[in-house]
Amino acid sequence: MFNEYRFTVADRFMRYVKIDTRSDPQSATFPSTEKQKELSRLLVNELHAMGITDAVLDEYGYVYATLTSNTGKATPVICFCSHVDTSPDCSGEGVKPLLHQNYDGSDIVLPDDPGQVIRVADHPYLKKKIGEDIITASGTTLLGADDKSGIAVIMDMLHFFTTHPEAKHGNIKILFTPDEEIGRGVDKVDVKKLGADFGYTLDGGERGMFEDETFSADSVTVTFTGVSAHPGYAKGKMINAIKVASAFLESLPSDRLCPEATGGREGFVHPVHINGIAENVSIEFILRDFDTSRLEEYATWLKRKAGEILTRFNGAKASLEVKEQYRNMKEILNQYPKVGEYAIAAMKRAGIQPVLSSARGGTDGSRLSFMGLPCPNLFTGEMAFHGKHEYVSVQDMQKSVETLVHLAMIWEERG
Repeated sequence: MFNEYRFTVADRFMRYVKIDTRSDPQSATFPSTEKQKELSRLLVNELHAMGITDAVLDEYGYVYATLTSNTGKATPVICFCSHVDTSPDCSGEGVKPLLHQNYDGSDIVLPDDPGQVIRVADHPYLKKKIGEDIITASGTTLLGADDKSGIAVIMDMLHFFTTHPEAKHGNIKILFTPDEEIGRGVDKVDVKKLGADFGYTLDGGERGMFEDETFSADSVTVTFTGVSAHPGYAKGKMINAIKVASAFLESLPSDRLCPEATGGREGFVHPVHINGIAENVSIEFILRDFDTSRLEEYATWLKRKAGEILTRFNGAKASLEVKEQYRNMKEILNQYPKVGEYAIAAMKRAGIQPVLSSARGGTDGSRLSFMGLPCPNLFTGEMAFHGKHEYVSVQDMQKSVETLVHLAMIWEERG
């Protein structure tokens, strides 16, 4: 079916990554950065050019679109979803994508900063990519494969169906979201407007990866309040909240319960932002675990640790605020086994060995699953994301396109 097809995914991807779409966790707007809409507007125009006339960009930066069914069978409506924003952790301005054709297996030196080297020793997946075509950034920015590879894959899947009407499919909904990287990706999604029964995010790594489990996640803000006084007359009066907060952070372990010391199915407690003055300091944490019940244990542990620190600073106070972020999608997906079964069958049709995985993070699908849209995550080939060593294989993206086409056709075949 794909022997004569000219994939467009690489060309699309290299076009999309040049648009800076970083989100901003400190922004109070939605989307957090207006520049995300630049890519979204381009996508709407490209969708219209394919004949998908209902494609629309709403005020919140969401793109909704429908590929209309070309079968007479009644089939469930499926949705494919990716996010337009890139991580705020690394510059996304002036991205220069570089195509390394017929990759030879050696370390990749990024030309705009030769000190940035994608070493095979650090990225063993590259050993499987010899002979393929690798796309990287130039050394001064991230690439944006997370998640513009997913966007390009979805767009090429749509291109395939609009140019191959003989390939049967039901109604396919498209959702492109902003602000996924800062945990707000589906805050204002209109699930009723979307109108899908089941969904798939395209935001996974190596070829064949299928993720139907994510962390559960909460955020915690610990606030320490001291006593302000003129430093020249502060003896016996001042309680410096900065010192209280510093002592609290110093008391946290570095050999367990933190990202740098955990892996596999271990959870963690991770400080991500600190802000304050001598009178008042707030520390933001993220709590992560596959077992949702552990999040409450972590929050209780933080509260206890804060209480221990207060015994050293008489008169200081502490408060703790917990907010739910997302939950392990497996709690929902276990109720809809065919969503995963069809995805695995589609990969096998594409000649791919499925790699079942649990994500040490979350996707838009985590929250969508709990909003009534069961939504596991599929591979795109994006690797080493959120940094200057990010890369993606063109052939991985092409196999992702094939997988989506087969997946839509399987939903149509099985009704």
